Amino acid sequence: MARLSGTGRLADDLWLMAHHELSGKPYLAPRAAGLGLAGALLAELMLAGMIGIWPGGVVAAGRTPPADGLARFVFDLVLSEHEQYPARDWLLFLARTAAGDVARRLGQSGYLTQAAARRPWHGERWVPVDPDCAFAPVSRVLAVLDPARPVTAPGAALAGLAGACGLGPRVLMYASPKARRGLEEAAGQLQPGLRDLIAHTRAAVDSAVLSHRA
Repeated sequence: MARLSGTGRLADDLWLMAHHELSGKPYLAPRAAGLGLAGALLAELMLAGMIGIWPGGVVAAGRTPPADGLARFVFDLVLSEHEQYPARDWLLFLARTAAGDVARRLGQSGYLTQAAARRPWHGERWVPVDPDCAFAPVSRVLAVLDPARPVTAPGAALAGLAGACGLGPRVLMYASPKARRGLEEAAGQLQPGLRDLIAHTRAAVDSAVLSHRA
C-alpha cells in the first residue's frame, strides 16, 4: 500500500507512534506528547532548510513558505518574530496545540477519523483509519536501528524525537537482536542543529515530568 509510506512528515509519524494503532489511545502524557510533536514540527522545517537554530535562537532561513498548511503556519510564526527566541520557548509555545493540530492534519490526509468517546463528557477522539498505516512509523524507526541499513536524516530525526519524548520502550519492544543501534546513537548522526533541537525537546519533556511529580 502506498499509504504505508506515510505522509512524509515527521510530526505525523510521531503522532501515530504515540497512539495505539487500533484504538488511538495515547501512550504518552499530554505534556510529553505535545512537546515531542512541537519538536517534530520544528524539525520538519529544519529538514527542509526553512529554519535554523543558532546561539541566539530559532531563525527563519528564507521567506518562501512551505506548501503544507500547518508547516506554513509554524514557519510564518518564526518569520514574523522580530526577536530571536530560544528553541525551548518555541517548544513550550507550540506544545499547547501541537497534538490537536497534527491530528487534524492527519485527518485531512485520511489517516485518522473522529470517533465518539465511550463517555459523553470526553468528546470525540481521533482513531487511525488503518492499523497497518498507523504502525508503519514504528517499523521505520526499527529500520533506523538496524546497523545493516543506511540511516536517513528523517529516519534519524524520528528516532531521536521518539526517544526524547518517551517512546523508546514502545519502539524497543519490537526491536530484533540485530537492532543494536540505539535511538540516541541514530540521532547522533544528524547535523548539529537537529541534534540540538532533539536535546532541547528531551530536556523540556524531562522538566515537565519532574514538575508533574513534584
